[in-house]
Order: sequence, then C-alpha cells, then structure tokens
Amino acid sequence: MIWEQVKERLEAVLQSRVQMSLIPESDWYQLVEDQRKQPEGFTRSVNLGDEVLFFVSQENKEIRVFQINGSQLSVSERKLVELTIESKQPQEKKQKQAFVSEDERKSQQLREWLLLQMERGTSHAELPDALASQSSLYSTKIPLLLYGDYPANQRVSYTELKKLLESFFEADIILIPLLEKEWMILAPEGLITSGSEEREGDEEESVEQTLDALGSGLYEMLANEWVGECHLAIDFPVKPAKSLLATVLKLRETIMLGRSFHVGSFIHLRWELRLEKLLHLIEEEDKADFLDQVLRGTDHVLDSETVTTLDHFFSLDCNVSETAKKLYIHRNTLLYRLDKFKNETGLDVRTFNHAVLVRLALLLYKVTKRK
Repeated sequence: MIWEQVKERLEAVLQSRVQMSLIPESDWYQLVEDQRKQPEGFTRSVNLGDEVLFFVSQENKEIRVFQINGSQLSVSERKLVELTIESKQPQEKKQKQAFVSEDERKSQQLREWLLLQMERGTSHAELPDALASQSSLYSTKIPLLLYGDYPANQRVSYTELKKLLESFFEADIILIPLLEKEWMILAPEGLITSGSEEREGDEEESVEQTLDALGSGLYEMLANEWVGECHLAIDFPVKPAKSLLATVLKLRETIMLGRSFHVGSFIHLRWELRLEKLLHLIEEEDKADFLDQVLRGTDHVLDSETVTTLDHFFSLDCNVSETAKKLYIHRNTLLYRLDKFKNETGLDVRTFNHAVLVRLALLLYKVTKRK
C-alpha cells in the first residue's frame, strides 16, 4: 500500500513516530471547522491536543490520517508533510484505477453524473450522449433499485455482485453503485418480452405479474446468497438514456413508501403504491385528524391480529372466502372478527364506503400511531 511507504519515509526523515489511523468523517470535519479561523494557514492538517492529524484519504464515511506529535514538528516540517501527502494522492488514485475494469469504470462515470444531478436538485435530465452510448443505454431496460441491509463495515464487491446478478438473470446487466448500500440494476427488456407472442388477455397486467415474479425470485436469491436482507424496488421498463435520473428518484421514493407503509415487506412495486404516495403528501396534522374522525378513539382495536386480518381482506378485494383460506381460518371465524370490529368501531368493512375509510385509516395508522 502506497501510504505505508510514505509513512515509513516520513518517520525516517522526521525522526519521529507516524501513526496511521481512521477517524469518523464527522469528527474530522468538526476539527476542521473548529480550526478554520486560526492563522497558521495549514490546509490539510488539524490539531488534536498535542497531536497533528494530516488528511490522507477519504474511505466511505471515514478519513485516513497520519498522526504525528506536534511538539516535534516545526511549521516548515508540517507544511512539508502536507505537500508530501498531496503529491502522492494522484499516484494512489492512478494505482486504484488500474485495478478497476472497464465495465466498472463506466458504471462509476454514470454514478458520478447521477450524484451530481441530485446535488444540484435536478429531477429530470437526459444522459450525455457519451455516457449513454458507451453503456448501451438507448435500448429499453428493466429498472430495479437494490438497497442492502448489510452492516456499515461490510464491503460489497462490484464484480462479485454483478456476477451474481448476471447468473440469476442469465443475461448481461448494467450495475451502477449509488450511495452506500444502494445499487441500480438495469436488466434487459427481453426478460419480460420473451414469449409475449403467446400471451393473451391484458398485456399490462401480464407485464406486472412478470415483473412481480422476477422481483420475488431475485429477492429470494439475494437474501439466501448475498450478505443479508435487502429491499428491492421495481418499475416498468424505461429508456435509461432519457430517464435514468428520474427513474432512480422514483424507485428511491418507492422503497421509502414501501418501508413506511408496509413494515416487513422487502419487495416494493411502484404500481402498487399509488395510494400510499398520495397519502404521503398529506400534512401530518391532517393525517391525525382523519384517523381521529374515522376511528373515533377506538384505534386500540387495531391489534396485530386485526391489522393482519384487514390487510389480507383488502388485498383480496374484500372476498370473505379467499381471505379465510389465506389466513388458514374457518369462514365463520373471519366473519366473527369482522363483526367484532364493526361492533367496536361502527365500521362494517363489507360495505364499500366503510371499506374505503378503514383502508385509508389503516395505512395512515401505520405511519402515525406506530411512530
């Protein structure tokens, strides 16, 4: 490692011990802020007690530093150390790039462009032709956003993850690392169009079902063979050259809505969260008022069994027989639960108007009363 060599040379020249360590990013920037107005004019080092910390590199959310006893450093020696470290940083960057494949280099360029647009607050922007053409982003792709719930100190290899994904899809994919633990996947449209000539009936519904099955299979594979649990958001096929940025933002919103309104779910389908998106836009005070008006102080009846029963009842279009089968209970047991809920709240979910009210109240309850 280049910094080990630099450390040894500095120790030989300064005749002083140089310690290399990692400190939290927040701690470093706090030290910089505290010493910003000091007159010394040092640009890459800060004081910490009797020690001087020199910025070496940033690694995820940590800063690599050299630590030297300040009493043994003159002003000129301190500036010389800063210049020495700065002169070696381009070399380190060049060495790192030598180990990055051409495929990963292209993905990193896409990442940098996306993060730059987000920093600017842009929500819609077309990819530059150079980026779109070198990554074949003019053709239609299936967009999936993957968020890994692995520990912060867990490192995930781009090469290994891409190999795992291509093994699952049995096709070449585009993998873009975004923020920490966040990956954008662009899979070929052929995964859902193959066999489309044999499909009959509602084409859009068939695509939704295919994407749902694709996401379920991918999640199961990742949960079993990757580094832990994950969240997966899926949308309809897009042309990335025109809408990659907008698609990333929409899928981020999809994961946020899914995790907020459906705790315990890990696959989030954008077309199934339209109502949740609408409710998310309502002011918190208005959400609380609606709950109070509908439940009228009876929200204590929403225990885990009742919530599960109502969730299944609504997901199965208020079909009593299908809900009983899904819950593995007798039809009369389900009717008893629904009647009990009606007696305590005055709301009969077997009628349309009351079902709509309770459906909305149940979604809002999950993001207000449970906070």
